[in-house]
Amino acid sequence: MTDGSLISPETSRTAAVRRGFRAALHATEIDTRLMGMLGALAIIWIGFHFWTGGTFLTPRNLWNLSVQTATVAIMATGMVLIIVSRNIDLSVGSVLGAVGMAMAMLQREILPEWIGYDHWAMWIIALAAGLLLGALIGGLHGFIIAYVGVPSFIVTLGGLLVWRGVAWWQASGQTIAPMDKTFQLLGGGSRGNIGGFWSWIVGAVACGLILLLLVNGRRQRGKFGLRLRPVWADIVLGALYCGVVLGAIGYLNRYFLPERVAAARGGGNIPFGLANPVLILIGVTLVMTFIATRLRFGRYVFAIGGNPEAAELGGIKTRWVVMKAFILMGVLVAIAAAVQTARLNAAVSGLGQSAELYVIAAAVIGGTSLAGGVGTITGAVLGALVMQSLQSGMVLVGVEAPIQDVAAGIVLVFAVALDSILKRRPK
Repeated sequence: MTDGSLISPETSRTAAVRRGFRAALHATEIDTRLMGMLGALAIIWIGFHFWTGGTFLTPRNLWNLSVQTATVAIMATGMVLIIVSRNIDLSVGSVLGAVGMAMAMLQREILPEWIGYDHWAMWIIALAAGLLLGALIGGLHGFIIAYVGVPSFIVTLGGLLVWRGVAWWQASGQTIAPMDKTFQLLGGGSRGNIGGFWSWIVGAVACGLILLLLVNGRRQRGKFGLRLRPVWADIVLGALYCGVVLGAIGYLNRYFLPERVAAARGGGNIPFGLANPVLILIGVTLVMTFIATRLRFGRYVFAIGGNPEAAELGGIKTRWVVMKAFILMGVLVAIAAAVQTARLNAAVSGLGQSAELYVIAAAVIGGTSLAGGVGTITGAVLGALVMQSLQSGMVLVGVEAPIQDVAAGIVLVFAVALDSILKRRPK
């Protein structure tokens, strides 16, 4: 009797179904790690929804969650390139505080003496100055790391202390508020959104871009003789991505403006729509994805992370590339500082405290390897959503702030451990 005769028909059918599912999954070329993150996110959301008595998955809470995620996610997109290049930036939270305080001081203490309060150019000057300051700070870090040769861990650890002190020194620990009325729109709120109609327009444009990318990707593969996905796989992916986008917008549009605000705009149920911080995050994600995957600079960063010596021998100016990565990180921190300061309508010396923990964790959870050379922008954004979901859920159930830090630290260590385990697996 052979071993094959011992296999029941039911077992054979089950094995065939599993093989068919694996083949279909392989045909779609979906990243299994990304699917794992989505599964973890679903567990977190459903778990907190039941734990909070049906509060977590309400349109109002998810809208707030999207706004809260924006700051961490914007910085996480830059942290991907920093970690991919085999560096680290521990100073992002302190730099956020220093830059946010500088923009607030410009709006409340400096610019009013020159152009007066509520000037139309107030927010433009403050934002431009913040972006320039962030770039200079990032450039300073990058120069010391790349050209002086001090390890990034030491430089940015020093920056964590220095810029936190600078944030306090600018206003002697005082809270600076309120911000310029137009500047406040960067932070969301009842005015800082685009409403339901324009949110649907954004969703339609996003679906159009998704389909265009799928078609263009198929054309490029055929042009270079690469293996093509089955047509059905592209159709399924297009329908899935568009369904997620439109479904999310439809659900968020169920969160309406307060009655008093809606009454001033004609009454009725007026959806908030997508918040401005979310639109900024979408724009940053698209730009950073383009930089990382389409520009020579992005390819150089990944080459340096994969093998610094080979990249140097290949003619890449590795020190200049690393410095540019830190300059870009500084600019992204400045954008996040503008969003956070506008959302709070104030700047405090503790702004951005512990943000570096969440930013690094978001990048690592999103698939960025601390060994360098591997990482994705979209993965980091999803990682930021996972981290912010944990924090938001713990706030709703009344978990104290120190325990939230404990949970975030555990998640970070688990993500790094998982990355190490996956690297040791045989290919």
